[in-house]
Amino acid sequence: MVVCRRLLHDFDYGRFPNADREADAEHPAEGVNHLRQDAFPHEGCDAILGHAGYTGIPRVTPIARALFAVDELAGFIVACALVRPSKSLADLEPASVLKKLKDKAFARGVSRDDVRQGAEELGVPLDALVRDVLDALRPHERELGLGSPS
Repeated sequence: MVVCRRLLHDFDYGRFPNADREADAEHPAEGVNHLRQDAFPHEGCDAILGHAGYTGIPRVTPIARALFAVDELAGFIVACALVRPSKSLADLEPASVLKKLKDKAFARGVSRDDVRQGAEELGVPLDALVRDVLDALRPHERELGLGSPS
């Protein structure tokens, strides 16, 4: 259930990836339409829509700003762990993540602008956001397919 809650905002992405970045079709609109049919809270639907800037939905609530801030960054941090010899978050430091953010060739699908804007919208320094996301991901390393097998 933990994974389901964490990935709720992207549960439609695999089926409706939205390469054309249409505001009202495919991801995240398809998922939000389904969630609304299930009476998911309006604030949550707007946060999910707002995490994709192309929808035009403003991020006015703390949950909407937080979701946008961590969406690209969490995946980027996992990518950083995967290229380490340990393939672990345990020995990954925020400074290493910040250094990799400067390398435009690394995980080039990750929008560095979105990562920076997310920190700005939350009103926290980027290094603090990286540290917080890294700390939040570490207990879930195995679920993310990282680290050595037990």
